Amino acid sequence: MATTQQKFNVGGVMLDQPFKIRRLGHFGFNTSHMDEAIHFYQNLLGFKSSDVLDFKRIPGMEETLAHVDDGRGFFFHHGHDHHTFVLFPKAVMDAFARGAAGGGGGGEVTINQITWQTGALEEVVHGAHYFRENNIPIQRIGRDMPGSNWHVYPVDPDGHVNELYYGIEQIGWLGRSKPRDMYYRRFNEEPSLPQMSEEDEVREALDKGIDIYAGHHYQETLEAKYDVEGIMLPRPFAITKIGPVDLFVDDLDAAVTFYRDHLGFKITEEDQFNGHRLVFLRNGAEHHSLALFPKELRAELGCASDTSSASFGIEVATYTQLRNAVSFLKENGVEFKEMPSELHPGVDYAVYAKDPDGHLVQLYYYMEQLGWDEQPRPKSMRRVVNGEWPDVLEPMSDTYVDQVYQGPLG
Repeated sequence: MATTQQKFNVGGVMLDQPFKIRRLGHFGFNTSHMDEAIHFYQNLLGFKSSDVLDFKRIPGMEETLAHVDDGRGFFFHHGHDHHTFVLFPKAVMDAFARGAAGGGGGGEVTINQITWQTGALEEVVHGAHYFRENNIPIQRIGRDMPGSNWHVYPVDPDGHVNELYYGIEQIGWLGRSKPRDMYYRRFNEEPSLPQMSEEDEVREALDKGIDIYAGHHYQETLEAKYDVEGIMLPRPFAITKIGPVDLFVDDLDAAVTFYRDHLGFKITEEDQFNGHRLVFLRNGAEHHSLALFPKELRAELGCASDTSSASFGIEVATYTQLRNAVSFLKENGVEFKEMPSELHPGVDYAVYAKDPDGHLVQLYYYMEQLGWDEQPRPKSMRRVVNGEWPDVLEPMSDTYVDQVYQGPLG
């Protein structure tokens, strides 16, 4: 693989890549049990439906997806981003993977996207040029609807499709997404720069006579019967953040090279479990937003053998909400799996819930934050979690400092 030593001007700062990842924006699984998965992620975990996409209705897909009965994919959000989680039919995504340039899914890859937010549209476009120059496969570039985010899709050595994006659609207090009639601003190729602003897009749609209030609107079906720290909600907790993403990979060194040297992640720390190397990487102040584990560890842990996903993280606002979430999910028949603490350094209290496809969802309330010196807390100073969870905890120096959720919990 070609490498380059040049620096890039990213908003007036010289960096090793022509972009800077700010955070995990959204994530998704391919499922073979769509109805059960929707119940798990929407009714139990609390993601809200934001849009539906029927892949069979995409022009040119009729023959490719003729064997698929239901080609619908579902988009969900927990805040105001159009989507932070998606569920796509595995049969559809496997069919796409068979014809995708550079790989990108199929087989054990049941993650349909790992999506990282950049700071500007030109970072996405310049990132595409960078990936091509470094012989990194790109699945596509452009702007998809629904969601309206401009993006490029580089593929990692294991076939995981990453997405670098800018400018996702925001769902406001009305809870409505953009109507289908505004999808004329979709791009299937690299966009020219500059592009019109979102405000001008709305103004143009109004000038065209488009009903901008005709988009998808989610209606909660569960009764708001839980007092969640002063707000009545349908569940005794609320999602405030997604991530980290943990992956099982074939070649750990190749995966580290891709995420560190080409996507710009920084290694926070490395550890071992049963002789297996564990690598934890970040793109912000959080301890890790990505973890890489060798596939040999998967069988030893007793994880599902048909997915390369080790876990997908979901943060709730407080320790009390985490305890209540565990009770709520158990009462609703959700199965949990014990996982060693070595797999989540920087997170003290955490549980792993199984979704209908066997994917693990890590629930937690706290992640260690790094300061200006970029040094993680020494292991000897981390909270030790053994046995029963207490009702209340003593604070750490960085307790709740990563809580950046905008807007009301419901």
